[in-house]
Amino acid sequence: MERTQLLEKLASETFDVLVIGGGATGAGVALEAASRGLKTALVERYDFAEGTSSRSTKLIHGGVRYLELAIKTFDKVQLNLVRDALHERAIMLRNAPHLARPLWLLTPLYRVWEVPYYYTGLKLYDLLAGSARLQPAQYISARGTLARFPAVNPEGLKGSVAYQDGQFDDARFNVELALTAMQQGAVVLNHLEVTGLLKQNGRLSGAAVKDRLSEKEIEVSARVIVNATGPFSDHIRHLDDPEAPPLLKASSGIHIVLDKKYSPSDTGLLIPKTEDGRVVFVLPWLGGTLVGTTDDPAPIVDHPRVSEAEVEYVLRQVRPYLGAIPREAVRASWSGLRPLIARPEADTARLARDHLIQESASGLLTLTGGKWTTYRKMALDLVNYAVKKFGLTAGESRTERLPLVGGQGFEPEGARKLEQMGFSPDVARHLHRAYGARAQAVAQLAAEGYGNRLATAWPYLEAEVVYAVRHEMACTPMDVLARRTRLAFLDTSAALGAVPRVAELMGRELGWDADKVLLEQEKARSQILEAV
Repeated sequence: MERTQLLEKLASETFDVLVIGGGATGAGVALEAASRGLKTALVERYDFAEGTSSRSTKLIHGGVRYLELAIKTFDKVQLNLVRDALHERAIMLRNAPHLARPLWLLTPLYRVWEVPYYYTGLKLYDLLAGSARLQPAQYISARGTLARFPAVNPEGLKGSVAYQDGQFDDARFNVELALTAMQQGAVVLNHLEVTGLLKQNGRLSGAAVKDRLSEKEIEVSARVIVNATGPFSDHIRHLDDPEAPPLLKASSGIHIVLDKKYSPSDTGLLIPKTEDGRVVFVLPWLGGTLVGTTDDPAPIVDHPRVSEAEVEYVLRQVRPYLGAIPREAVRASWSGLRPLIARPEADTARLARDHLIQESASGLLTLTGGKWTTYRKMALDLVNYAVKKFGLTAGESRTERLPLVGGQGFEPEGARKLEQMGFSPDVARHLHRAYGARAQAVAQLAAEGYGNRLATAWPYLEAEVVYAVRHEMACTPMDVLARRTRLAFLDTSAALGAVPRVAELMGRELGWDADKVLLEQEKARSQILEAV
């Protein structure tokens, strides 16, 4: 359905549920609600996953750090969060086999006493996963550790503990959540901003919405309104009640991307000790090496920037393990905000990542907190609450075994078939992993004349730009460069070089004139240079 038709549908119908926010939480709620037969709409101010949900560490995990905190502080909340997340980890791996996979992580150890400590802790991590566990944790000798991860500092190395977690492409997972919600009947639109909330007799009845692309304003009617805007939840709450006390504190997590030579393609590193007691990951990701993250109090802004001090912090933490990495080796960097439920006595590194459902006097349901891995559990809890409280008629939850669109009919050997069609191995592997069962549709566009790469060293094709516009609701060059493909997150220079061609191809599809193409190019360049 075209964007104009979706806008008309949004303006002319009354929905059971209107979700504000198109990140992991909001898209998860839309899918949960629509798949249970509720008439559902979702609006997102920018693009799906443009905020926090595209800026994670790319791990589907229970949280080793949270488990350690739970044990040390006897915190049942943290322990339950880990258990829930490990259960959800298995569901994400099953429902999106193209976007998510198990990944081995090594924890290198340099003191003899660390071996039983970390081995016991990671065995408990496996135990908490129950039937959803992956491969069991194991001790690896110093020699075996260096064979698995040659870049690790060998001096004084006593060995490592290896364990498995999940890894995924967060932004594409988020986009496919939105597409699957649409497949289930939801009306889903990006670049649509809620400017006000509508009330009748003191109760919410809808929202005033502005299309940021056309400047058109409409009103959307709904029985239940869900505020799933992550770090910006308090902004929507203040549209409902200007006197509402804040719920959240935000912390910033920055990541940097290095060349793939800094990590093997199938194994990551968990650095358990940093100068301030946090953990840092070194992970292979989409042809690069991802390193992060920080955890510092941060102001809530639309596009948080990465400071030079934060980049130096991350490089400093990995130096004892990987040696000195020059600043110029950093190909890309970004910052994301975590929405943390505030507790006045705690710093942001210790705030609980459990989620909260809050209902205001007018009926606004705010869903916040949590983490990427528990998005589905959060959505399930929210929809169950709304069904019971507002008397909605809904079927049973189906999302535990509902594959995302690219996972429906996924063939594990799909990459080989793409190679047989003439695609180079890296392109075939990329299309298979990014699009799953829909890779053939992208391959067909490539065969129709869009087979060139957007950047020489990366597997992204011009066909993906066209496909993103036609089938994945991409409206701007950054929608394509940052979230439908991940080029802007992997290589700033390559993304800048691809901007003109991406804008040109989108202009053809969307009917932009020459001035509009140039304007979109400039916007994209500016955002890439500001660290996406």
